[in-house]
Amino acid sequence: MSKKKNDYVAVGGQALMEGIMMRGPKGTAMSLRLPDGTIETQMKDFVSVRKKIKPLNLPIIRGVVSFVESMLFGYKLLMESAEKTAFDDEEVENESKLDKWINDHFGPKMMAVIGGISAVLGVALAFFLFMWLPSFVFDLVNDNLAGGELLKLRAVFEGVIRVVIFVIYMYAVSKMKEIHRVYMYHGAEHKTIFAFEHGKELTVENIRGEKRCHPRCGTSFIFVTILLSILVSSIVAVVFPALTENRILWVAVKILIMPLIMGIGFEFIQLAGKYPNKFTRLLSAPGLLMQRITTAEPDDAIIEVAIEAMKAALTGEVPETPARDAESAE
Repeated sequence: MSKKKNDYVAVGGQALMEGIMMRGPKGTAMSLRLPDGTIETQMKDFVSVRKKIKPLNLPIIRGVVSFVESMLFGYKLLMESAEKTAFDDEEVENESKLDKWINDHFGPKMMAVIGGISAVLGVALAFFLFMWLPSFVFDLVNDNLAGGELLKLRAVFEGVIRVVIFVIYMYAVSKMKEIHRVYMYHGAEHKTIFAFEHGKELTVENIRGEKRCHPRCGTSFIFVTILLSILVSSIVAVVFPALTENRILWVAVKILIMPLIMGIGFEFIQLAGKYPNKFTRLLSAPGLLMQRITTAEPDDAIIEVAIEAMKAALTGEVPETPARDAESAE
């Protein structure tokens, strides 16, 4: 599993609960480390709507479409990985009465119900933290401390608040044991992709020495969109200053310009990954720095899972020889 270093082949992935999804030229694969220590690899059907409707593949538009598709498909696989890897036989035997009641009443739909509630709460939390709260804090400072003199700086002020909130939130989440495991898989995903892009054979030894921060990462995309939102919203505020005077109207404007920001961010991330140079590296630096929080160094057992997913994504077939289990890897 290697290629010439200068041949560009688009590969990407996502960290899951005790697993990794890889998307390559031959398909999309999901590999999971099951509670019994074995690795399960499955090919997943995914055909982008961009291939069916050509106008959706135009620059800027394709970024919005890709973001929505990645969110929906990635969330589906995340829920599936959580369901398959959450419990082993001993934990099932020792589950609480509440767990048994939920399982008896919801059965296979339990994770779907929990996932649906989590998705709604997640969207609400994101709206509150990154849309409403920055505007509320700005109005508080501007009206009570600055006498209304900061109105021209509203977009920059709110942008800085969003950056601070994002960094603090991601750092706090990284301290959770389960999330730290996901971040280890995130690091393995990046290292494996780097090894492939550098034309190396996909072995644990080769992958272990690669970097864990990648310019095409979703973390970089989010960070880039935050920075772009500062620039775009600042331009809007200068051209239409009246929009910044009402908090509800301004929040609505920020929501409406998000597709444009996401589209520009997507194009930049793709260019940064395909054409690494001093300029793209400079602009990618904040996102790469952020990945030091959202990725962690993986162990060999985790790297093995990433290798299985990558091989399947490159060949379109599940590897015939299963990887060693977690105990032998250690």
